[in-house]
Amino acid sequence: MSPWFLLLLGVAVAGGVLTVVGTEAFLLAGLIPRSSVALTAGVVLLVLGGWAVSLCLHEFGHAAVAYRGGDTSVRDKGYLTLDIRRYADLGLSFVLPVIFLLLGGIPLPGGAVWINHWAIRSRFARSMVSFAGPATNLVLGALLTLSVATISMPIGLAVGLSCLALIQVLAFVLNILPVPGLDGFGVLEPYLSEGARQLAAKVRPWAPIVLFLLIIGLPGIARLLFDLGGFVFALIGGNPVLATAGYSELLFWR
Repeated sequence: MSPWFLLLLGVAVAGGVLTVVGTEAFLLAGLIPRSSVALTAGVVLLVLGGWAVSLCLHEFGHAAVAYRGGDTSVRDKGYLTLDIRRYADLGLSFVLPVIFLLLGGIPLPGGAVWINHWAIRSRFARSMVSFAGPATNLVLGALLTLSVATISMPIGLAVGLSCLALIQVLAFVLNILPVPGLDGFGVLEPYLSEGARQLAAKVRPWAPIVLFLLIIGLPGIARLLFDLGGFVFALIGGNPVLATAGYSELLFWR
């Protein structure tokens, strides 16, 4: 396991500790918080550190399933070490998604692992390689909501974890869209015709960019994304009030 992954995990844990400290400044009025510097800083560190950790786990999920499916090259490339530096360009794979998350609350897909799909034994296995990443986000979201629902914890920590859980669900919803360049299309691609795959290859570099520009530029599309994410979040037992309070802390500059 990479020390860089442990460092990111440490940032998230430190953020969680700060939320506990900041809870003392929490005044509840129907679960609407009055913030403190410690609470805000804690939520920001918890969410951003936790998001970076989930980026590593997302890409590790792709690589681990690919390795089990027959592509042993992912081991030599270092994809199984959880080292965020291995998952493509550090700026595009880590810095840019964190900036997008902090500015707009949108969990932009981050890193990438280069899979030798010809080494994967079956179409189903290739499909599962693509599904493994979004599934990791959904499982993380479910585990976080379960912890908030079942473990007694300070309200500030619950707010931070709920926000992080909703972000994991939004990442799942965004990544599972059947758009070339996103994992959702990768799930379907092994079953498509050769012509359809060739057409998708031509638009793959641009399709995600167009999608993100639409999300940023058209409030209705962003609202639809958040509504769908909120629906899935509620299905796995998430608390929307706590998650909304967490988003308010994360986007404190607003």
